[in-house]
Amino acid sequence: MPHINIKHFPKDFTGEERERLAESLTDVITRHFGVSEDAVSVALEPVEQAVWNETVHGPEITGRPHLLIKHPNY
Repeated sequence: MPHINIKHFPKDFTGEERERLAESLTDVITRHFGVSEDAVSVALEPVEQAVWNETVHGPEITGRPHLLIKHPNY
């Protein structure tokens, strides 16, 4: 606890980019949730642009607005 799952259009990250992203996110989460970095997990889940609306935007953004703490503007 907590687990972050980032859904995004496919992008090739280098190992160093992935590491920096994980470190940045872990830093933010540990500060806001008051947990140790060992408690944080992060996943990157590429989603093709062609299916974004049906697999992410519809069910997770418009379908669950009460869970969003930041809404997209697209």
